[in-house]
Amino acid sequence: MKVGIANLGGVLTGDIDAPVAAGDTIVTEAGKIVSVGTGASLDGCDVVIDAGGTIAAPGLIDSHVHITFGDYTPRQKTVGFLESYVHGGVTTSISASEVHVPGRPRDPAGVKALAVAAMKSFQTYRPGGMRVCAGSLILEPGLAEEDFQDAARLGIWMCKAGFGAFSSADEYAPLVAAARRAGMVSMVHTGGSSIPGSGGIWAEHLLKILPDVSYHVNGGPTAMPEPGFARLVNESQMALQVCTAGNLRTTLLVADLLKSAHQLERLLIATDTPTGSGIMPLGIWYTITHLVALGGMAPEIAVAAATGNNARVFRLDSGIIAPGRAADIVLIDACDGGSQADALSGLRNGDIPAIGAVITNGVPRFVGRSRNTPATTRKVRVAKSTIMQTFSGEAH
Repeated sequence: MKVGIANLGGVLTGDIDAPVAAGDTIVTEAGKIVSVGTGASLDGCDVVIDAGGTIAAPGLIDSHVHITFGDYTPRQKTVGFLESYVHGGVTTSISASEVHVPGRPRDPAGVKALAVAAMKSFQTYRPGGMRVCAGSLILEPGLAEEDFQDAARLGIWMCKAGFGAFSSADEYAPLVAAARRAGMVSMVHTGGSSIPGSGGIWAEHLLKILPDVSYHVNGGPTAMPEPGFARLVNESQMALQVCTAGNLRTTLLVADLLKSAHQLERLLIATDTPTGSGIMPLGIWYTITHLVALGGMAPEIAVAAATGNNARVFRLDSGIIAPGRAADIVLIDACDGGSQADALSGLRNGDIPAIGAVITNGVPRFVGRSRNTPATTRKVRVAKSTIMQTFSGEAH
């Protein structure tokens, strides 16, 4: 499918080094972005979307979602939550491990089987059009070097520390090192314990474990002692993920510390849902508004922390609007009836944006209105379609 998006009012790239691009047109084909610029030809497009002056941004990447199997969360007994997140502009979810699978196994063979089953079950299943990166190996006692190599051969490329039956968090260090040798991205729970049987993991533990990502460094849901934040910024290079289902004060603290260190490329935004905090289709947008309206961060930088920064750490081809990247795009605007004139002004005011369209893998999933936001101020519409589909989200 070839899709053209015309009449854009701006383009946020998701690239923190060049977060805004000139141009009013984006063309995608076969799931990839072909061009970003001004006056591109729309000849041969199967679908042309008139953006009506709204702003294009990369689809959000939620790098902390507790998926299980299918579009269902046993934690909240909710069906269809991932498809609902698409209506919040989330086009990719990354598993924070399938730890909430009822009766999950804890032996080496079992945790490998769980990760492989989850990974394979989402390889061709896109709920609502969302890409789900599933299968994060839960680190448990007994895992050996050959287990990591075996899991990697089967396609597992992520692991998660923080839920294993260890007497000390320091015991994760050799397993994370083994995961790194197997080419895996490693994530570690940070803060107070979140489930029975787990313990707190603080800065001193993380500096021994040295994961790629400190998961919900702002608390999941309880934050670590405050002196640890400066240590993680100044004594490591790990990515620091802040989550909506965490501590807002320390979210702002982490962002300020990274900004002062000129290392905002290490800041990742996610939700840490579904958990006791519930289902949050707009969770990432709320964290973006907090960073912008309360923390003084530029909107385009906050968007990059939720898109391109996540893509870089997790080795994804989405998250950035540029030729050759995955065609995962959202159109955002000021909410109809609000006090602001455009999406960026709305973010500075603390308003979530209205979402006028979501495209994933080069396919429009809805055009016109999200079921999870107010209507856009400007009208987004399908100007041309050779496909027997309206792409309207109004029926949802």
